[in-house]
Amino acid sequence: MRTKKQAAAFAAMILAAQWILPMNSSAASVEDAAHLLSALTGSGEMNAADDFNGDGAVNAVDLTLLKRDLLAAPPDGESTEKTIPVSADTVKLIGRTMESNGATLLVQSGAAVECTVTGESASVTLTGGSEVKGSESSRPRYAVFVDDVQIADVLMSETEQEVELFSGKKSVTKKVKIIHLTEANQGAIGVKAFKVKTAAAKPVKPTPKKDLSIEFIGDSITCAYGVEAESQYEGFTTGTENFMKSYAYLTAQLLDADYSAVSYSGYGIVSGYSNNGAVNTASLVPDCYEYVGKSGQYAVPWDFEAHPMDVIVLNLGTNDDSYASKEIEVRGKEYQEKYVAFLKQIREKNPESAIVCTLGIMGAEELYPYLEAAVAESNDPHITCYQSPTQKMTDGLGADWHPSPKTQELNAYLCADKICEAIGRESSKIGIDLAADGSYGLDLDKESGANAWPYFSDWDKSLNVNISAAGTSPESMTAYVRDLNLPAGGYELSFRMTPPAGVAVPYAVRNRTHPETVYCTGTLNTEGKEETVLLPFTLEQADPDCEIVILLGEIASGNVTIRDVTLYKRS
Repeated sequence: MRTKKQAAAFAAMILAAQWILPMNSSAASVEDAAHLLSALTGSGEMNAADDFNGDGAVNAVDLTLLKRDLLAAPPDGESTEKTIPVSADTVKLIGRTMESNGATLLVQSGAAVECTVTGESASVTLTGGSEVKGSESSRPRYAVFVDDVQIADVLMSETEQEVELFSGKKSVTKKVKIIHLTEANQGAIGVKAFKVKTAAAKPVKPTPKKDLSIEFIGDSITCAYGVEAESQYEGFTTGTENFMKSYAYLTAQLLDADYSAVSYSGYGIVSGYSNNGAVNTASLVPDCYEYVGKSGQYAVPWDFEAHPMDVIVLNLGTNDDSYASKEIEVRGKEYQEKYVAFLKQIREKNPESAIVCTLGIMGAEELYPYLEAAVAESNDPHITCYQSPTQKMTDGLGADWHPSPKTQELNAYLCADKICEAIGRESSKIGIDLAADGSYGLDLDKESGANAWPYFSDWDKSLNVNISAAGTSPESMTAYVRDLNLPAGGYELSFRMTPPAGVAVPYAVRNRTHPETVYCTGTLNTEGKEETVLLPFTLEQADPDCEIVILLGEIASGNVTIRDVTLYKRS
């Protein structure tokens, strides 16, 4: 709480600014200063705009700099049409961009500009390169947002376009974002200038930087190749590629982070995609990592010092596997060697970053141990790895068997959780399947007469139980998923099973040591039909020793399979 003396001093600063300037400077207004003062003195709520210098803290420094801005800014005048060129002075640059022919080119997936625009009306001029004359299925795609509402989603078909942002009779301030939805292989989107009818002295201003920055290095999965396709049988078009539905973009949103991407469909570390098992060295990410884009005018060195990243996420290996899997023991080692070399390259350019490595969304399970070995060989405590779960048919598929929106979303929650672990930030665990790493098995009370043979398939996380004799109670034969450390919150239990007709099969989530402590319970149908359980429940207090149990002890004989067991944290 500020003292009255401190509050008076702040008020004096505001008063001085009021006498020197008119009441409506757009760069920094007296109203902005008054709001900041109320936040600092505890009489009002803080908001993002109070962080005037964008350093992640709201304090007297912001008020001092805001006052300086008031003193330095020219006064507003009559409303006129103004053309404001796009540059780092007027917009926040997101991702890998470059300047060319008077425009800021959004080169990589998700590259964007973001700013606030003040005026009665505004539009933005966008440009396209030679790619706009190509086939409609391969033209670059962009979207425009005003106050987080999408107003345009366009396949660029002209060398220059003007998009109206807003119009009216009164001056307003709107947040504007223009984002490249497709990948660098398909060309760039240029953002040339804003046209604003305004009386503001500085009508276009960059939005503040965020506290966390993440770079995503990947292939078509990171690009969100085909994510909007209706089925896996569709081929690629830029009309179905949308980086905003990629796990990478969604992860950044979950962590409220700025982001950058370096992603190329079909690319790898030791080999790009190969349809015949021969090595493809023309499509390697390490060869183009240090450039804004791979070729042509985009092959400009990237300034890593000017764009430091807190975290690097490396998701490469799916295309390598098309080569390595043909002779995994030899070619897996090649992948490992090249992976180690790429980690050294990344570390050289990002000396302070945490690096998180992953693989597995589209399979390549046999290659993951070589990734693990590469991370271990790097001997860098700030490099970690995890295996992403392979996509499920039940979650849908995108073009050419690529991840669906649901798969991308699930992996965003997981990636965000792993980033939190890597940087020491507490994770909410929301969206995480906390049964994913559980231990599967069967407890059998043979003294009761029960007899069965379990088989667990790690490939699809299913537990098959071949039963030859029932016991004396449901508990005589208990299929389980154990070693579940559950924080407090809301959950959703789900699994599939076909119970035998005429037998009630109970299931529950409970404490393992004290099985009488049950958090949710139910009974499968007795009609012999396959059932998908979807049961929400709330855990009021954390429990580090939970288990999911399905009680099979009264089934006399037969074969049952428990599939798709998940326990997602929802809140």
